[in-house]
Amino acid sequence: MEADDSALVPLSALQHLAFCARQCGLIHLEDAWAENALTAEGRVLHERVDNAPGETRRGVRIARGVPLRHRRLGLVGRADVVEFHNRRGLPPLPCPVEYKRGKAKPHDADRVQLCAQGLCLEEMLGLEVPSGALFYGETRRRQEVAFDAALRARTEALAGELHALLASRVTPPPEPGPKCRSCSLEPFCLPTLSGSRSAAVWLDRMLRADAAEGAAKEDPP
Repeated sequence: MEADDSALVPLSALQHLAFCARQCGLIHLEDAWAENALTAEGRVLHERVDNAPGETRRGVRIARGVPLRHRRLGLVGRADVVEFHNRRGLPPLPCPVEYKRGKAKPHDADRVQLCAQGLCLEEMLGLEVPSGALFYGETRRRQEVAFDAALRARTEALAGELHALLASRVTPPPEPGPKCRSCSLEPFCLPTLSGSRSAAVWLDRMLRADAAEGAAKEDPP
């Protein structure tokens, strides 16, 4: 079953979900966002890549800021770069390239996001996209990623989980761990460890408490 445009969800949400379900809920259900040095560097890197002109070199056409969509998986987004490699007698072979500010990570969130881009290109162009690449700004190294059966299955499964999470309208509870230290949403997330599952609920409770304290000061007994 194909989704119409109103039901499409951001490709980036897959990366958030693969990294942390709670982070995904905070961003995409509660509109929570906070920028730190890491996210600022990543944003600037993506802006530089997206705004650079396309080019052709050594038989490879390089397109930047390429719109993507996958109706069956209900995903929409943009690829930083898609390389189209010339093939004699065949249509050019697409290869999505995603730029990241840091270095390769032990989890698969970046690979899932990249694979989703490849699946989008396959549906849009009717061509097999066997692989893509991740370019990490900190190490200045390019990591090739094969879109094998396991990664494709993982990506499709997460797409289903993403739609279920967004349909539920319930932000998952926190699961503190080492990766929390690099997450810009830590101030929104960790205060809820005292009991509430929702950052929005926690913020509302804090605002109510602050208002009550202010009223008490204005009207002392």
